[in-house]
Amino acid sequence: MYFKKLSGERCYLSPIDLDDAPKYAAWLNDPEVTAGLTLASAVVSLAGEREALARLAKDHNYAIVDAASDGLVGNVGLMDVDHLHRTAEIGIFIGDKRFWGKGYGREAMALLIDYAYARLNLNNIMLRVYAYNERALRSYEALGFTKVGALREAVTVDRKAHDVIIMDLLPKDFYRARGR
Repeated sequence: MYFKKLSGERCYLSPIDLDDAPKYAAWLNDPEVTAGLTLASAVVSLAGEREALARLAKDHNYAIVDAASDGLVGNVGLMDVDHLHRTAEIGIFIGDKRFWGKGYGREAMALLIDYAYARLNLNNIMLRVYAYNERALRSYEALGFTKVGALREAVTVDRKAHDVIIMDLLPKDFYRARGR
């Protein structure tokens, strides 16, 4: 069952439902879905995914739910939240391929980022993205993220080394990119 914690036009964010473990396990075992994730080489069992979701559900991790159908799309979450220094890392994945390239990821990120700044009082949100993930890079830049560095050749995919791009976002950049 989903609850509308944070609502947008296309989607809303809901606390994670542990009954969705089979969907998540299927997505996380699909190489096409995990190509841009650190989980690309992981073997995800149903039992393991239930445990992972139980851990994730305790923090600021949310299911992304399609507003029109109430169907699960993916998830988005904050990791390593540091309330003293007001920082966190954000991560996202859209597991249901039917929703790729349609703005769901950008909207879900915007909902969580606004919540992080307005309600959690954070000031700096960072993320890591593989350099070859051009669609994600464009989406993050549209949200106001700025490249602040790279881990050179830090990931190897199909025997080819790629950089891991590090990006961060301050509230002023986020709200400026959103016209506020």
